[in-house]
Amino acid sequence: VAQERENIAKGNGLEYSLSFNPDLIAPVTTDFSGKPKVAIIRDEGTNSHEEMKVSFYLAGFEPYDVTITDIASGKISLRDFRGVAFPGGFSYKDVLGSAVGWAGVIKFNPVVAKEFSAFFQRPDTFSVGICNGDQLEIWLGVLYPELDELSQPRMDFNLSESFESRFVRVFIQDSPSIMLKGMAGSVLGIHVAHGEGRFVFPDPKVLKNILDLHLAPVRYINHHSLTTELYPFNPNGSPLGIAALCSADGRHLAIMPHPERTVLVRQWHYLPNNCHWQNSPWLRLFQNAYQWCSVSA
Repeated sequence: VAQERENIAKGNGLEYSLSFNPDLIAPVTTDFSGKPKVAIIRDEGTNSHEEMKVSFYLAGFEPYDVTITDIASGKISLRDFRGVAFPGGFSYKDVLGSAVGWAGVIKFNPVVAKEFSAFFQRPDTFSVGICNGDQLEIWLGVLYPELDELSQPRMDFNLSESFESRFVRVFIQDSPSIMLKGMAGSVLGIHVAHGEGRFVFPDPKVLKNILDLHLAPVRYINHHSLTTELYPFNPNGSPLGIAALCSADGRHLAIMPHPERTVLVRQWHYLPNNCHWQNSPWLRLFQNAYQWCSVSA
């Protein structure tokens, strides 16, 4: 509380800066003929799958609502999809830790594990995990499969020891992420809602390598638009303000804030008078995935 009072008093309001035109690409809402398919994967406790479906739909995808049970029973195979998206929520009520139970279902069910292994090994696929989905991708080692389990990044409790539901600002940095292409240099507002959102790096060499390869593309920033670890600008205390990680090939993104909950302009908690966007800038993240699928088809 003392940190929040001190730091908020230094603030100068929410100001945004875009390096791209969010209205350059119009939302696609025509028929599904020939559109790339994306599986919105959910499990017990998922609660952001509807927003995720809308986001991919507006970007031009054919989204499918897919449960882990669908995959385990053989009803649906991931071989038919170009992308998978893991939404936010509280899978299995976080009783084992955020996304730990969900990760266990995927890793230790042989049918499900085989499906995901085959999907991630294909060079024409992409994935995104948001909030609980971010935690899931971290636990599964999707981003850095070359690392042993003890060297993998981890997610830990917010330093505030509280669930944080806020509207914060982030800076997008240069990275190989296909979903953030053309967005580097932008300062955007975004919603956060998590209790275990702090990135932890057990091996300092791994963190250095991630930074050297520009694999931490989204950072929390303070009122001077500088990356920060100060609360509440950084709601969880992640080192260097890290809010997202991506794979070296750019195909996989794990992001703790919720771009799918700010994919429409009217969902933004605050807009200055000089913002006259027709499309939310965060829609571009999903449109980038669509463009990548179209080019690499």
